[in-house]
Amino acid sequence: MKYDKYGRNYTESNELCNLLYRNPDLDLSLFLVEDPQEFNKSRAELHADLPHLNGYVELAESVSWFDERFQSKWRMPDEYKELDIAAYVLGLCTQDYELQRVGEELLLFQERDAFNLLRYMKYLVDTLRKNNIVWGVGRGSSVASYVLFLLGVHKINSIYYNLDIDEFLK
Repeated sequence: MKYDKYGRNYTESNELCNLLYRNPDLDLSLFLVEDPQEFNKSRAELHADLPHLNGYVELAESVSWFDERFQSKWRMPDEYKELDIAAYVLGLCTQDYELQRVGEELLLFQERDAFNLLRYMKYLVDTLRKNNIVWGVGRGSSVASYVLFLLGVHKINSIYYNLDIDEFLK
């Protein structure tokens, strides 16, 4: 699989065939394929009962516009959309070293225009807790974020384990 600058994944048709060999029940309609013409032509000629493959099309819009367009579709209550997430997370700190770390991370999140993501993560965690839904203790590079730890996204204290935020926000 490959990823474009928007984070969308797409694949080559031969790679998709390999996936299909391993999992015959794979839903091919979920994939964007670099060059689906040959597959779609064969499918039509053979009258095969297979889905039409969608072709990958590079977008002409900027990444920031793409992000803004999709973030506007996130469904979360207005109270979360209007939350001053920086003040909220800073208010969770009890020690000076925590304030220092959170300040550094918030600057990195702000540089990436990711405060809406933090607001959504707060909403998601609150919703999971309210509905008694269990989620993992932490996974991948996200555990390097102390801000995500404070929001309850994961249970790994990155300060305690001396995890570098640059492992997450590269």
